[in-house]
Amino acid sequence: MRGLIANEPATESEDPEQARQLRIVAASRSTWVSVVVNVLLTVSQVTVGVLAKSQGLIADGLHSLSDLIADFVVLIANHHSQKDADANHAYGHQRFETAASLALGALLIIVGLGMLWSAVHKLRDPASIATVHIAALWVAAGALIAKELLFRYMLATAKRVKSSMLIANAWHARSDAASSLVVGIGIIGNLAGMPLLDPIAALVVGLMVTRMGWTFAWDALHDLMDRSVDSMEIERICGTLAAVPGLRGFHDLRTRKMGDMIVVDVHLEIDATLSVEASHAIAVEARRRVLDEHRVLSVMTHVDPWRAEVG
Repeated sequence: MRGLIANEPATESEDPEQARQLRIVAASRSTWVSVVVNVLLTVSQVTVGVLAKSQGLIADGLHSLSDLIADFVVLIANHHSQKDADANHAYGHQRFETAASLALGALLIIVGLGMLWSAVHKLRDPASIATVHIAALWVAAGALIAKELLFRYMLATAKRVKSSMLIANAWHARSDAASSLVVGIGIIGNLAGMPLLDPIAALVVGLMVTRMGWTFAWDALHDLMDRSVDSMEIERICGTLAAVPGLRGFHDLRTRKMGDMIVVDVHLEIDATLSVEASHAIAVEARRRVLDEHRVLSVMTHVDPWRAEVG
């Protein structure tokens, strides 16, 4: 999070509001870079694909177009997810990012299935496959380089600010780079006298896009169903609670994802001989530490009396 500005590694103890603002800035900046790249790629790939008679390059261009649409989905989600909590959204609007990932996944599935249908249609009629012009190969190579560079830039940014939506969009760019590689191989095969390789490349791209879309949609659906965070994050939260002075123990720790943030519920075990005021102070300190040291949006605590075992 700090790394976005000062090239320092992000830490779990950063101010949550500062981290949120940095995530917003990073999402907007990296997504606009992606928009520019995908506009150029879509126009060049589709135009040259039609003129050079390469179905694979056209499919890759449509893939770039889906990226462009996805970029605007991310921008819209980034705008809405930064809104503060209100009467109808007591936990804020963090899940707008998750909903955007679900929409992105659905979009990729639709685009991928369309590519598969077109490629299968060509393969069923080999006589309709034309010889590709070599210009298509140069455009495919340029697209491969551009998409790989875009992927590395977006993933580095997403990891610094710990945004699952940006990570999903970055890996979408990596799938584009892989698809451009496949398309390049198909074009080379077509030029070498194996015309079927071009629609086969389009078929592979369609499969890749469909699979990626399913992965995004499935993960987002689980997050919308209150999936818990991973075991490593839970262990870190447990370690934070275990270090709270006066806390005898805790149990029934539950977590659920709220966009890129976490909501925590936990029962705290506090010495039964302490006053209500002292017990409350320990619970407040436990809550403060979890909020300060982790990507936690809210902590709900319940105090249980702890008594030393006799004998």
